[in-house]
Amino acid sequence: MSSTRLTTFIVVALALGLVVGAWLHAAYAPPAAKAIAANLGIVTDVFLRLIKMIIAPLVLSTLTVGIAHMGARDGGASLGRMFGRTLGWFIVASLVSLSLGAGLVNLLQPGAGVGLALPPADAATGVAKTAFNLKDFVTHLIPASIIDAMAKNEVLQIVVFAVFAGVGLINVGAAGAPLVRGLEAVAQVMLKVTGYVMYVAPFAVFAAVAGAIATEGLAIVITFGKFMGGFYLALAILWALLLGAGAAVIGPRRIRRLLSSIREPFLITFATASSEASYPKLLEALEDYGIPNRIAAFVLPLGYSFNLDGSMMYCAFASLFIAQAYGIHLSLAAQTSMLLLLFVTSKGIAGVPRAGLVVIAATLPFFDIPQAGLLLILAVDHFLDMGRSATNVIGNAVAAAVVAAWEGELPADAGTDRQLVAT
Repeated sequence: MSSTRLTTFIVVALALGLVVGAWLHAAYAPPAAKAIAANLGIVTDVFLRLIKMIIAPLVLSTLTVGIAHMGARDGGASLGRMFGRTLGWFIVASLVSLSLGAGLVNLLQPGAGVGLALPPADAATGVAKTAFNLKDFVTHLIPASIIDAMAKNEVLQIVVFAVFAGVGLINVGAAGAPLVRGLEAVAQVMLKVTGYVMYVAPFAVFAAVAGAIATEGLAIVITFGKFMGGFYLALAILWALLLGAGAAVIGPRRIRRLLSSIREPFLITFATASSEASYPKLLEALEDYGIPNRIAAFVLPLGYSFNLDGSMMYCAFASLFIAQAYGIHLSLAAQTSMLLLLFVTSKGIAGVPRAGLVVIAATLPFFDIPQAGLLLILAVDHFLDMGRSATNVIGNAVAAAVVAAWEGELPADAGTDRQLVAT
């Protein structure tokens, strides 16, 4: 399936999902609509499981090979330089995302006089209540077994192992060449499988959108209009900042081409509300755009663990919204502490729907905010998850392009060949 046709099918599926979902919500009683949505969810779940089937071997093979090739060129000197540049970009982007989310929610005050019935402070939310623990956070970074990490799709642990494996291949030299070629073959096979899985994408998009609308209805957007509108305004400003910063490094023309190149993974992520859903396609799109494999395969997995700009903004925005709804005033010092805590706890967050709620649930108790406040946003979380997950895709794509430019390996005509093929 060509790039243009897949994009068209996804857009059509989005529109049909809205129409069918609205009809189901109007035609059936809530229990029946919920049951239908659950059945539609089977299609989306199958698609997400197919994607998860690809991610672990794809991340392991591409990242290990990329590091091995970097070492073959300069003995590994570029690895440390690239890591420093990538991490520096991620830290700045993370702080901007968190600060922007906190700034907008304080300016707009969407939680003040929210007009919704506040749940009791001890109400059950159905979201895991796990307190942040530095020891568990740090030790979780290191895989006890790469097999276990791949089985659970722990991307951050796979990244750690791949870095060690890549450095090991650098040092064994020619003896590791057969393994490098084997991993290159694995990566190519996984990308080919990605093409097959993408045939399911339009059906998954339709099912995800129709199911969400059938359950909640379009009227929910009006009820939570101020909250949702404020958050999407914050996302729009973040997009402008990310793209503006990217354009300052790689140029306005190449940033426009980059946006065109990632339209498919962007739409898939937006519709399914899952960053993981687009990982294989995004990696392929970045390579087609002109970013070398060793750079894209290095930056992207790290970005999926450390550079979730949209998710971090949402955690800050939603946490302060809940505090406002309960009339809890947080001083500037308390809000700064919250942002620093979110900066740490958001790293390694799963790229799956509603994963951000776990981070929020772990953050609220530190500031004596009832965790039951999560019930205020559960009804619209899916619609917000769509925007924040898609923002993660944009942020990581820009990061990969910027790092490639800093490394002097982004072609002046990046994106041109892909666009010609697509047309």
